[in-house]
Amino acid sequence: MAGNSYLPRKIHSLLGVIPLGLFIVEHALTNYSAYEGGAEGFSKSIDFLNSVPLVFWLELFVIWLPILFHGVYGLYIAYQSNLNSGRFSYGRNWAFTMQRITGVITFIFIAWHFYETRFQVTLGNVKHEDLGQHMNDILSNPVALTAYIIGVVAAMFHFANGLWAFLVSWGITVGPRAQKVSSNICMVIFVILSVLFLLSLVAFRGDEFSSEAAAALSAVSFG
Repeated sequence: MAGNSYLPRKIHSLLGVIPLGLFIVEHALTNYSAYEGGAEGFSKSIDFLNSVPLVFWLELFVIWLPILFHGVYGLYIAYQSNLNSGRFSYGRNWAFTMQRITGVITFIFIAWHFYETRFQVTLGNVKHEDLGQHMNDILSNPVALTAYIIGVVAAMFHFANGLWAFLVSWGITVGPRAQKVSSNICMVIFVILSVLFLLSLVAFRGDEFSSEAAAALSAVSFG
């Protein structure tokens, strides 16, 4: 890579942790509220997020623009990378390759998920309070469900392994022992976040988020 790629790569690495890492944790907990608290719990989580002042501008500048830069530049890095690189041990070389592959999968998945959910809300085709039912409709398709499972697991691996690379490239973990410990911690983070998201998929597929249940909940809320 050219020498002038240093700064973009540093920004790309930083954005993958702050603020995108914080967004991933928040998104995982918000979606998990569907599993823990059902339709009512998920609705409360959505209402809380929408009550945040200047939420549109916060989403634009803190979430979507950083995701766009991180994703587009990440595709460029993946295109430029040599997946057969032998600079690392077998395990690290495997993780390096998977980081590039999951990055491409994650970019496609997030673009699709954004179009199916947030963009539809912006267009007025889906209301915030109907997002749970909308996810139920999407996940009722076995192909879409499979795509979500693959996308979620790929995205969480990409984040967790990227966090390990961030700690190394920013000089936070120096030496083999520190890097091994951080690798184990990052894989635990990968498992925890994956489980939270996968449980939320289970919840959204449940009868509580079906059209009939949503209509009944609406009748109770506004009747």
